[in-house]
Amino acid sequence: MAKKISDKITWVGKTDWELKMFHGNELSTRRGSSYNSYLLSGESKTVLLDTVWGPYDKEFVSRLKEEIPLNEIDAIVMQHNESDHSGALRELLREIPGTPVYCTAKGEAILRGHYHQDWNYVKVKTGDTLDLGGGESLTFIEAPMLHWPDTMFSYYNGCGGVLFSNDGFGQHYASESLFNDEVPEGEMMREAEKYFANILAPFCPMVTRKVKEILAMNLPLAMICPSHGVIWRKNPEKIVEQYLTWADAYAENQITIVYDTMWNSTRLMAEAIARGIRQADPSVTVKLFNAAKFDKNNILTEVFHSKALLLGSPTINNGYSYAVAGLLEMLKGMKLKKKRAAAFGSYGWSGEAVKLLGEHLAGAGFALVDDGLRLPWVPDETALAACEQYGRDFVAKLA
Repeated sequence: MAKKISDKITWVGKTDWELKMFHGNELSTRRGSSYNSYLLSGESKTVLLDTVWGPYDKEFVSRLKEEIPLNEIDAIVMQHNESDHSGALRELLREIPGTPVYCTAKGEAILRGHYHQDWNYVKVKTGDTLDLGGGESLTFIEAPMLHWPDTMFSYYNGCGGVLFSNDGFGQHYASESLFNDEVPEGEMMREAEKYFANILAPFCPMVTRKVKEILAMNLPLAMICPSHGVIWRKNPEKIVEQYLTWADAYAENQITIVYDTMWNSTRLMAEAIARGIRQADPSVTVKLFNAAKFDKNNILTEVFHSKALLLGSPTINNGYSYAVAGLLEMLKGMKLKKKRAAAFGSYGWSGEAVKLLGEHLAGAGFALVDDGLRLPWVPDETALAACEQYGRDFVAKLA
């Protein structure tokens, strides 16, 4: 059902409690998500900002009819045209053909590529405005690669100033509450960081540039309305500042150890290395994850959070494990900066995994601390003591 945000803005989106995976199977969304669409009622124009994912297109249009006669919608603003935002557009335009669709030039190309329709496209760029009457307007701000090339934000100068930010400042987080001050803050911020780490981290330079550009506009800001998750109503500047922090080679005093294991030898090494790290520096947070058993996107978020990564695998067929390989490919795509790493693992008659892991960590942008640690077969007490020493040495090399 529609929910009032202010006297001029109504949420007409869809809360998806059942969503567990996003971008195919690339991103876990264990807390569900929402597809936020907003109806903005100006004095002379009524504007719809974004739609919802395709599976909910008929439901979306049906509920929108309950809120407003569709022919009273004067314009549709498509800020980003990935299917989770544009999926209901075709169904809506069947009802109100000819309605202007405001988007960037790249947005038009993507809409045409998705839906193959010659709709009434109105191309906009940064600084263009849509007059809503009564001195109010929407100002468009191109935000390419946050996180697609077509992305833009829209700033509404009514209601104290509202930034409709599409995927910027979002979270995959389903809630009956619309606002950040009505949900548990720690839970919400964990989802916001996971969203940033897994979706926006590859584009940190663009994030920094665009956020600073918006801040330089000195626009009044009462709310930030993203296209997923809750609306930032209480202290919206906080998430803006957090984005600048996350985008600036973010790291806390944490070392993350990620491993896969066949017969527990590499697991034993990981645990012994962790003991050595704690002995050398009790203040550092150490977290261990089995790559084959733990949520991959949560692991990536922890690596994003960390100053260093230790990645372990047994040698399998002259290489390393499938689970570790998948994580490495995703880490490469994240383009993380100023993080250090090393590899470790057990082996039997071969033993190439550690060398290969080191090479591929370097290729993913990590600065290698050393050549890593490789041990044959099942570690005995002497080998485990060597792992603990390796953990202590690793801390010293980070200093």
